[in-house]
Amino acid sequence: MKYALIGDLHSCFEDTNAVLKHINETAEDATIIGLGDLFECKIGKKRAKNISGLAFEEAAEHSEHFSNLLQFPSVRGNQEERIMQVTGLHTFQELPEILNIDGAHIIHGHQFKWSLDWKPLFSEAKQSVFFFGHSHDSAFYKKGKRKSFTYGKPIQLKEKKYGVNVGAVIGSREWCLYDSTARTVTFMKARQMKKHSS
Repeated sequence: MKYALIGDLHSCFEDTNAVLKHINETAEDATIIGLGDLFECKIGKKRAKNISGLAFEEAAEHSEHFSNLLQFPSVRGNQEERIMQVTGLHTFQELPEILNIDGAHIIHGHQFKWSLDWKPLFSEAKQSVFFFGHSHDSAFYKKGKRKSFTYGKPIQLKEKKYGVNVGAVIGSREWCLYDSTARTVTFMKARQMKKHSS
């Protein structure tokens, strides 16, 4: 089965729309799954400790156009958790912290400890493939070591442990295609809009 994995949307309609169109053009039979941070919390981490009772609109970057794009299951990210913290609402409580699909483990990634250079320090997962986001930096790890990859070129997975940071939709328009039958991972990137010079 094919899965299109997208994370770190941060309420960006343009980039999310572009990635969803790219998925439809290149992998229309794939099941889309979100890796969290769908929304952007307007309140910073430090300030959030002392704030409660905000309305959803005060706490989250939000538009109806963006929300209408979110027609897929997702795990919960730290932005969703912070929005719930400052509003007291349970808006995202139904989003799981972890999903398991065809031998793969899906999590946002804020639950890990990270090194100063943003390398995840995750413990051994039971599944052979571990998908995450959070750092906005697409990366492929084999046995804990970062390996190079080429966008659009499938990586064949063997019987080893892999960590896959799917990158960020916001700003980079990155996503990842996981084919559990063929045992491949393909890093993908939707085209950026060209800026016109005047």
